[in-house]
Amino acid sequence: MGEDFVSGLFSYEMEEKYEKMPDLKVITFENGEYADEPITYADIFLNGCRLAKALKDLGIGKGDKFSLVMRNHPEFLYSMLAASFTGAVVVPIDPRAKGGKLSYQLKDSDSKGVIFSNEFMEEMERTLKDISGLKVIGVAYKEGYDAPYTDKYPSVNEILSGPEVSPPDDRNKDIKAPFEIIYTSGTTGNPKGVTIKGDRMPMFKTLSQFIWQYTENDVLYTGLSLTHGNAQAITLVPAITLGIPAVISRRFTKSRIWDICRKYGATTFSLLGGMMMGIYSEPRKPNDADNPVRLVISAGTPIPIWKEFEERFNVKIHEWYGAVEGGFAHNPPGVGPMGSFGKPLDGILEMKVVREDDTECKPGEIGELIFRPVQGEVEVEYHGKKEASEQKTRGGWLRSGDMCHADEDGWFYFDFRKGGGLRRQGDFIQPEYIEKILGEQPEITDVCVYGIPAASGAPGESDIVGAIVLVEGKEVDPKKIFKALSEGLESNAIPSYLQVVDEIPKSASQKNLDRVLKDEFRKDAPNVFKFSDFK
Repeated sequence: MGEDFVSGLFSYEMEEKYEKMPDLKVITFENGEYADEPITYADIFLNGCRLAKALKDLGIGKGDKFSLVMRNHPEFLYSMLAASFTGAVVVPIDPRAKGGKLSYQLKDSDSKGVIFSNEFMEEMERTLKDISGLKVIGVAYKEGYDAPYTDKYPSVNEILSGPEVSPPDDRNKDIKAPFEIIYTSGTTGNPKGVTIKGDRMPMFKTLSQFIWQYTENDVLYTGLSLTHGNAQAITLVPAITLGIPAVISRRFTKSRIWDICRKYGATTFSLLGGMMMGIYSEPRKPNDADNPVRLVISAGTPIPIWKEFEERFNVKIHEWYGAVEGGFAHNPPGVGPMGSFGKPLDGILEMKVVREDDTECKPGEIGELIFRPVQGEVEVEYHGKKEASEQKTRGGWLRSGDMCHADEDGWFYFDFRKGGGLRRQGDFIQPEYIEKILGEQPEITDVCVYGIPAASGAPGESDIVGAIVLVEGKEVDPKKIFKALSEGLESNAIPSYLQVVDEIPKSASQKNLDRVLKDEFRKDAPNVFKFSDFK
């Protein structure tokens, strides 16, 4: 590598791996019914160089932004490496973003170029008409998508099949330069782009070694979108920096997750709360516990199913908390109380729960979770939003927006998102308890519980809606479902309405987008059933 080697910088780390173990198949992109795409360090490095040249040829260099609109494909990783080589900033966009939301992120990020897969050809062509000057770097043509080849745009496939090229002569050597802009989920409005610097990646490597304790005998798995920080931090970066094999699915599928883990020998995977409830809602199978997975790294395990999930699937849950803006806490298996997302890293982060006036809450009292590093200053940069960035770090603390509490022993618990808690007749209702009962019904395959303004008009109060997706071929029996809810819940927690939908809209991080369901909800709609009609 020579004296110019920059430790921790993604491009140099991949070049070192290429020189030492070029033929190691480190990532397998799992494509369901279509052929897998296993890639080696040689594939990663050489294709990253080719895409870096394509960026430079289009005038996209240090500090310039370019977007990715695709699911989990090898080209995603090659594009990240191209950004590291050139000093450009890669902007992964949730592939489910359409119309105004897609245009918003492309414009908000100041992207000069875009790479997309042919799956999104039609959507991107509509969007390109709305954004003048946005260059198409290339289209990645992938198996299973209908859009045929067109010579209107450069082909990523042709770029990657071209001759070998070296890294740029003026390659980026600044590990503290911006590397990515990752957008928040946008569960309450337009998402904000969080600027991520190149020195974040070594942190992910360290966490995987000392917190998750991955070993060379592990096989990592994720079905989360690589546009979300979780998939990069828990799976992708640890795999490629430590040389641990990983399997990454084109998209998450709750019905196939255990079959995938058995096929590839996956020993650990990462989940988010919404995904866990979906997996738990799948019909029970005799071989549920017969799988190679030892550890599930989960952020947001619903308390009512925690113990049963571990027992049913014969796994241990390592609960954790984090956000793309920063902050970290964890609860290793068998260490902290079930239901807690853990404690911060001793000597590294300080974390507490505070009231509106920033005074610290007593044990058991709900307030906003805030944190800061023990050394140095907290820093969050929302791209192009200086005021929002300053508000996020007001007083030198990172304001999470999550309402939490701590117990007498300093273990932290999540209660609800600030401004998003369900309050009914003075009581706070925890949606996961309702979701557990709905998810246990054999005819239901996915659930989302949310609130609408209470018919009573009481300020801050909600009437509760249980949105459900039925197993294909099944019909809804509202009386039966309401009966199960009545038997398992206190009366104040029984949903006022059942809403039968074709799917639960999700963010890239698999959070339920209940605001979409709220927009579609109508009390007199044929897919909505009222509890009072079935008492």
